[in-house]
Amino acid sequence: MAFIVAFAIEMFGVPFSMFAIGWLFGFTLPEGILWGHTLGNYIGLWGMYVGIIVSLAGAALVILGWNKIHKDYWSKETGQGELVKTGIYKYIRHPQYTGFFMITLGMMFEWATLPLIILYCAFIVIYYKLAKREENDMVKEFGDEYIAYRKKTKMFIPYVV
Repeated sequence: MAFIVAFAIEMFGVPFSMFAIGWLFGFTLPEGILWGHTLGNYIGLWGMYVGIIVSLAGAALVILGWNKIHKDYWSKETGQGELVKTGIYKYIRHPQYTGFFMITLGMMFEWATLPLIILYCAFIVIYYKLAKREENDMVKEFGDEYIAYRKKTKMFIPYVV
């Protein structure tokens, strides 16, 4: 849903509004501030290549995280799986969110417009709050085991955050 809202605002809402306002007052905005391939003039096609690599790595994290969580937690017959601490979860607690961050960041390497940057910051804040809420649920479900796991692993980026 967040992607659809961001896409609608990015593609139609803000850019069109700024275009119309600029036209109304007789000025034009510099190319790329609200639309277009903003980094193309500075890094050429490398933005696209880096963006693709970062986005694919992010998609891999999403798939790895979902696969591990589904296999070890969600697919148990009783509905209660075990705390997942292996695979990608050995290094970070929220690989799927990190993957979403990377996919979106990959888009920005080619298309870093002002609305997208603002929405990306909001996206990170919203997912950070969601991750904290989920972690509280995990403490309720797994208690000290999850607290110990949380102390050993980083939230989004291995060895960093």
